[in-house]
Amino acid sequence: MKALRLGIFLLVGLLLISLPLYAVAADKNVPHHFGFKKSKNGQLPSIDEEGFKEILERNGSIFLGNTKKKELYLTFDNGYENGYTAKILDTLKEKKVPAIFFVTGHYVKDQPELLKRMVKEGHLIGNHSWSHPDMTQITDGRIKEELEKVKAEVARVTGQKGMSFLRPPRGIFSDRTLAVSRGEGYTTVFWSVAYKDWDVNAQKGWQYAFDSVKTQLHPGAVILLHSISKDNAEALGQIIDEAHKQGYEFKSLEHLMLRRILDP
Repeated sequence: MKALRLGIFLLVGLLLISLPLYAVAADKNVPHHFGFKKSKNGQLPSIDEEGFKEILERNGSIFLGNTKKKELYLTFDNGYENGYTAKILDTLKEKKVPAIFFVTGHYVKDQPELLKRMVKEGHLIGNHSWSHPDMTQITDGRIKEELEKVKAEVARVTGQKGMSFLRPPRGIFSDRTLAVSRGEGYTTVFWSVAYKDWDVNAQKGWQYAFDSVKTQLHPGAVILLHSISKDNAEALGQIIDEAHKQGYEFKSLEHLMLRRILDP
């Protein structure tokens, strides 16, 4: 009987000791949906009140670029093709503007020729995961598989060597998922300019897209656009021209990372 009581006592003790570890592990996987306070009149946007700023900083994630320079970083999410990416690429080529396209596995399999064109014309291809899952709901191993499949297939199709940038599906993340992605060599890229452009059944015309982006421009802006939007495709040229008119330059994310290294 004494031995039984001693065994129960030791078991309870071990459980009590382990509880803080379980709590820490659970806390690191609390899901966050990226959001921000939008820029107005050229003022900088903010994530100070969102509750996850420290998590992004700790994991080296990007929300803003260099806010001391009138530089913009143009990013597109390509979950699937809706017939507008070629027009977007035409505009970028005409205006001599670099961009990054975050692609899913579906896009990689479905649009190899567009992927090849992106790389040929000097753009980056980023990782948007293979099957677009909520990263906080899958294991570390599954996250690595999701990222590796996109990276490997893009390299096979385009010859792009390496892949350094990631955008989590639907902007959902946790401390754990960011840490796992960073361990795989990725910088997670969020955004500081965006509007509801992804609903293909609620397009409001190029002027709406133009105004939505123009009113949010600020130094160091990371602009998120969805390539499935007809409005974006039609407004892109005017957006670029307006940004240039205001004295902004478009830079690649590679330029931003180089600046981080040289001027931390």
